[in-house]
Amino acid sequence: MVIHPAAAGTGIRFRRTDVVGCDPQILALWSALVPARLSTRVANDDGVEVGTIEHVMAALAGCGVHNALIEVDGPELPILDGSAAPFVVKIRACGVVALDAPLEVLRVTRPVQLVEGDAMARLEPARGFSMRFEIDFADGAIGRQMRTLDLANGAFAHVLADSRTFCRKSDVDAMRAQGLARGGSIHNAVVVDGDVVLSPGGLRHPDEPVRHKMLDAVGDLALAGAPLMGRYVARKAGHALTGRLVAALFETGAVERITLDANAAQLLPGIGLGRPDIPLSA
Repeated sequence: MVIHPAAAGTGIRFRRTDVVGCDPQILALWSALVPARLSTRVANDDGVEVGTIEHVMAALAGCGVHNALIEVDGPELPILDGSAAPFVVKIRACGVVALDAPLEVLRVTRPVQLVEGDAMARLEPARGFSMRFEIDFADGAIGRQMRTLDLANGAFAHVLADSRTFCRKSDVDAMRAQGLARGGSIHNAVVVDGDVVLSPGGLRHPDEPVRHKMLDAVGDLALAGAPLMGRYVARKAGHALTGRLVAALFETGAVERITLDANAAQLLPGIGLGRPDIPLSA
């Protein structure tokens, strides 16, 4: 996988280098979402897909990168250590260039909320971009966790980027029995079995699971196509619900595109993040 610079107005695009005979490019937009289990997947009109994009999308958004071309030679992005930290490290090491174009953002103008069973996700007007996420699992190793975070001033890189995806051992066993998750292991995910964390070294943070859910949400919300100015509030939400929330934001007309000046832009993720500001655990 290679991330290339792109001109202003390009947005985030994927290019399947292994595809011939049809369009290999896929826009990273909510309108390109296709159903997927436990991950985020997009496709173009020719049916060419790329999946597990949420971590790199989160890394780009968290580093303030709004235009990029990502080349990948298969239908899935690498999981690496299960977090966004390896992507953040590489992005910051290469550096980010400010383009000679106004910074356009999507401002949430009124609340939009979706509820499915005991899961809920909402976007509401706010200054800047912030989150509140709550999870509740029967597994003692996870339990109930809640965190609130303002994503300004490099908070994504400092607080969320190194938190890994997590799952139950029983889920891993079931997926492997179906021939799935063959590349998954206790080294690229936090695997729990009841009260026990099976992954070597345990958790990177006591609340690593909820941090990772917030990381995923940053990536899924980036499918809006531009930085969001608003507050995301969620309870037990996953990729699919957040994706439908972004769609509802546009379908209900609860968002407007505006241009930010330099002062207002300081409220967005990635602004002011310097090269030293990379996760040490990556």
